[in-house]
Amino acid sequence: MRTSLVNIRYIALKEIRTYFSSPMAYVVAAAFLAITGFFFVASVSDAFSEASIRGFAAGAIFFMIFLSPALTMRLLSEEQKLGTLELLLTSPLREIEIVLGKFIAAFVMLTIMVAGTLYYVVVLFAYGVPDVGPLLTGYLGILLYGGATLAVGLMASAVTPNQLVALVGGAGILTAFTVIDFVSQRVGGVSAQIVDGFQLGSSFSTADPKSFGVAEGGHFADFARGILSPGDIAYYISLTVVFLFLTVMLLEMRRWR
Repeated sequence: MRTSLVNIRYIALKEIRTYFSSPMAYVVAAAFLAITGFFFVASVSDAFSEASIRGFAAGAIFFMIFLSPALTMRLLSEEQKLGTLELLLTSPLREIEIVLGKFIAAFVMLTIMVAGTLYYVVVLFAYGVPDVGPLLTGYLGILLYGGATLAVGLMASAVTPNQLVALVGGAGILTAFTVIDFVSQRVGGVSAQIVDGFQLGSSFSTADPKSFGVAEGGHFADFARGILSPGDIAYYISLTVVFLFLTVMLLEMRRWR
C-alpha cells in the first residue's frame, strides 16, 4: 500500500512539473479565467447577489467541456507516441497507479485554475452581501464536475497516440453528456427520465442579460442554488470512477497485446 502511494505521488509530481514547464497549461488557464470572467461580468446584477456566482458557474462548466480534454490530452497520448508507455507498463508500476497519478496531477492543475476565480468572490463581498451557501456548494460542484470531465478526457487520451484526436474525442463525449437533455425531451415517459439522469451538467440561459446562469435541470443545477444533493454528488463520483476504471482497462489491454 505504501509503495502504491509513493508511486502515485511520484507520477503526479512529475506530471505537475511538466504542466508548469509547458506553455499549454498557461494558455488554457488564461482562457478559463477569461471565459469565466466574461460570464461573471455579464451576470452581475445591481445587488451583486447569487446571480453573479451562478453566471460564473455556467461559464466554468461550459468551458470545462474543452478545458479538461485539453489538460489530459497529452497525459497518455504522448506516452504512446513517444513509446514510453510500454516502458511504464513493463516497470513495477501498476496500471491503476499510472492512471491515478496522472489524474491527480490534472485535478491539481484544475483546482489551481478554479482557485484563481476566488477573485470574483472577493468582488462580490466587496460590493454586496452574497449568500455564502451557493458560493460553497457552487465551488464544490465545479470541482466534482471537473473531476468527472478529467476522467473522461484521460480515457480519451488512452485510446489514441494523437493528442488532437484525444482532445476532440474527449470534448465530443462531454458534449454528448451535456446535451443529452435534448434527447430526453423527445423520447418522453420513463425513458426520458432515465436519459435525463445521465446529463453531465446543466445548460445555461441567456434570456435575461442580467441573469446568466445555469438552467433548471441537470446534476449541477442544485449546486448553483446552494443545495447539496447526495444523488448529484454520487453521480459525479461514480462517473469519475467508471471512466478511470475504463482507462485502467485500456492500459491493461495494451500490456497483454
